[in-house]
Parts: sequence; structure tokens; C-alpha cells
Amino acid sequence: METLYLKLKPGDISKYVLFSGDPMRVEIVKKYLENPRHISYFREFNTYTGEYKGVPITITSTGMGAPSCAVAVEEMYQCGMEVGVRMGTVMGLSSHMLGKIFIPTACIRDEGTSKTYVRKSYPAVSDFDLISCMEKAAEKIGRKTVKGINCTMDGFYSQMKDSRFSKETEKNHQKTFDELKKINCMGVDMESSLLLTLTNLMGIKGCVVTMTTVLENLKDFLKGEERTKAEEDICLCALEGIVLYDKKEKK
Repeated sequence: METLYLKLKPGDISKYVLFSGDPMRVEIVKKYLENPRHISYFREFNTYTGEYKGVPITITSTGMGAPSCAVAVEEMYQCGMEVGVRMGTVMGLSSHMLGKIFIPTACIRDEGTSKTYVRKSYPAVSDFDLISCMEKAAEKIGRKTVKGINCTMDGFYSQMKDSRFSKETEKNHQKTFDELKKINCMGVDMESSLLLTLTNLMGIKGCVVTMTTVLENLKDFLKGEERTKAEEDICLCALEGIVLYDKKEKK
């Protein structure tokens, strides 16, 4: 039976699945796939399956935030996913991170969706073998990496970026960032802790590989060709990392 939102059936996907927030980043990945087959594009979920260097890989988009990411992870698991990797962008909390690939070892679960699955004390951690493969892939494409703790939140304008309304209601985003930095948290996003929580609960492998494209409260960000190259590189890193992991598993 076809899944409700991603419109998938068993046999449509690889056991390796990449998750991108942005549907257009899926189109970037598609360019690198051999024999890409467009499975569906419904709502925010744009899905292809193809091969990269002989390894079958599925790529789908999740849109922004943990609730829609959970839908994508659930429906991919329903169709046979065994390895799930979030591939996207992150807001860095240190200026040295800009333009580097950030690979969270674990995430603070400050979004609400994962709490509907399991108690708050349950850890959101990455698979160490996948982390190792993603690090080697980043080195292969010439990108420096940073590892550490990430924090996943729900509210972009309410927690991460000043807006007219946040200023009117006197939200202090800098206080939030300062508190995170005191506990050695290195980045903020809107999906990672959900993916890591679910993959661990499901008993499958999961990790996150992100490009630091912006700094806290958008005080600096990658622009123009630099941003375009960063988008290409995060896609390549995720694909190369899956190939390395597949070779390791086959040994």
C-alpha cells in the first residue's frame, strides 16, 4: 500500500536514505545519481531513488522542522530504510564554523516532536561508524569538519532570528545563544534531534551531516558562489559518506 504523504511503496527506496530539508537540494543530489527515478513530489516531500558509484541511494526532502521530518522518517522506515542521514544546513554558534561541515555527535532535544515518541531523557545520538565515514568523505572533498553537540529547536523567528514581532515582544535570542555556548553546544537547527531519536528508537543507523551556512541570528552567512559551492559540497559529502559506509558494511 502507498504511504500517505511521500507516496511510497515497498521497492521504491534504497536501504540508504538521505533527508534534506530543502526540496531543491534534492535536485542537486539528483544530478549526481545514476539512473535517477522520480518517485513522487507531494507537499514538501520530493523523492528520488538512483545509484551513486554503484550504491543504491534514496533522497527525499522533509521541509522545515521536526513534525514534517518525522513523517518522512516514519514513511521511509515503513518502506524498508535501514540507514537515515540528515543532510542540510546548520546555524553555527562560533565564527570559526562558517563554511565548515558540522557533524553532531549528539543533539539537545529542544523540539517538541521527539517528545511525543519517548521521554525527554532519551538521548539523540549519532551512529559512530556513520560519523567516521562522513568525516572521511568531507576530507576527500576538501572540507574541514567540526564535531560536537547540536541543539534542535522548533521556532525560527521565536528562538533563532530577530524579526519585527520578536522585537515587539522583546524576545532575547542572544541570551539563548549565550546559554547554549556555555554548555559547549556548537550549532542550532530544526530537525536533527528528531531524526537521531527516531533512528535509535527504530533500531537503525542514523547520523547528521550539515554545512554551517549562517552564524547565530544571521550575523554572518555564506553568500553568492560560496553558498552555491557549499550546497554542492554537502550533497557530495553525504553521498561519498554513504559509499564509504557501504564498503565498510560489505567487508
